[in-house]
Amino acid sequence: MSSYRQILYQIVFCTKHRQKTLNPEHNEELFKYIWGIIKNRNCHLYRINGMEEHVHILSDTHPSIALADFVRDIKTATSIWLKESGFCPDFIGWADGYAAFTYSYWDKDMLINYIINQQQHHQKESFEDEYRRLLNEHGVTIDERYFLR
Repeated sequence: MSSYRQILYQIVFCTKHRQKTLNPEHNEELFKYIWGIIKNRNCHLYRINGMEEHVHILSDTHPSIALADFVRDIKTATSIWLKESGFCPDFIGWADGYAAFTYSYWDKDMLINYIINQQQHHQKESFEDEYRRLLNEHGVTIDERYFLR
């Protein structure tokens, strides 16, 4: 008998100290690298995008993979890759935390559009405001001592 699942996450994480160290000219390479990590974990990437200081990933996760391990693997591998590639010479690492929100499969198209339109979206809302809004919309209590560290 087969097991079935649909575990749809929007994952958001940022650079250390929210520094704008990701080079948009190399987003395609970075996003393809992340896509490879996700595929190698038997997960499905629906959409990825980001700005100079953060990344949004919409992914289905395989039930055998713990979310914390999934995000850790992505952040660890990309941190090494970014430092070795020379694409983002000012990149010093990712911030310690991340946010992950579950969604209904029926929200998938809305989320894909939201992630695609990050550049336009951030002309009106800062990353910090977006992050606070997402946490509040999902009922997550913000501990200011650790917010975006």
